Amino acid sequence: MKVNLLGNFYKSKTLKKGLEFAADNGALFAAGTSLALSTVARPIAIYSTPKTDKENRKLACAKSIASSLVGFGIMVGASIPISKSIKKINETPDKYLNEKTINKLKDGVKPLSASKGYQFATQLFKLGVGAAAAIPKSIITCALIPPIISLFTPTVPKKNVVKIKDPIDNNKSKGNNVSFTGRLSKEPLTKGIAKVLNSDVIQNFSTKFKDTNYPMHISALTDTIATGTFMLRTKKSSKIKEERKDTLIKNAGISTGLSIGASYLVDNALDKPTEKFIDKFKKANQNSPKLEKYIEGIKIAKPTIILGTIYYCAIPFVSTFLAERFDKKKTKPIS
Repeated sequence: MKVNLLGNFYKSKTLKKGLEFAADNGALFAAGTSLALSTVARPIAIYSTPKTDKENRKLACAKSIASSLVGFGIMVGASIPISKSIKKINETPDKYLNEKTINKLKDGVKPLSASKGYQFATQLFKLGVGAAAAIPKSIITCALIPPIISLFTPTVPKKNVVKIKDPIDNNKSKGNNVSFTGRLSKEPLTKGIAKVLNSDVIQNFSTKFKDTNYPMHISALTDTIATGTFMLRTKKSSKIKEERKDTLIKNAGISTGLSIGASYLVDNALDKPTEKFIDKFKKANQNSPKLEKYIEGIKIAKPTIILGTIYYCAIPFVSTFLAERFDKKKTKPIS
């Protein structure tokens, strides 16, 4: 019975679709995972932290929710065009890539999309968009914290005020509506990506680092950039109370530092179990034409799930507690 259940799991359509999505949209998969965990798991973990100030917990929850909402929104807009462009190259590589590039990245593997070098090169775009968006994401996150905090704070109901609309403004808005229904050609983006793939620099880089743990490295880099930017913007913010800034900044730094360190340890510990899972998955789906795509998805999903679980479930409890301890120690009056 156990064998049958596992066999059905390995052949599950839901699992396969999830793995294919992770392989094709790594950054969006990570953003979706973060959104799911940040809106439920992390607030529960933060509010379960003992002996911590209620306002500091509100700030930590607001930061978590704002960050994930912004991240998901940005990734929807940024990652899907890149994913579609790379799919075009996967389907007709001869149309976009020169013969030298195909031979070098292919490394004797058929098809090209199954080779480690090509997967590494294309994942630099798929996962790299997350790192590129980390700075604007953090800036917007910082700006959204005050309004999100208001959701956690009871407000006194205001008297109803009837606002008379200006007919002139209405006419203007009707006349100046911008239509976004036009379809922009994605061919320039596809050709731009292909041009980068055709360069000797990216080919040599891919050949050298294709066997490294690049999904984890890119995720760690993205989190580091995002947290660093957020800490700087929080320090300069005029909408966040001064007495709350230090705790929020320390919380963000401790969360990211601990989660990255712990994630590398857990990721390393799960290498052998993951290989066993891949072997059994291969046997169960050996005739699938998308087998290599699923395996790529497993390698992308693994660090995303590890980082997400640690960052949104385990670390908030510790970081919220430590951040407040450090803040109290700093502000403790000298006797």
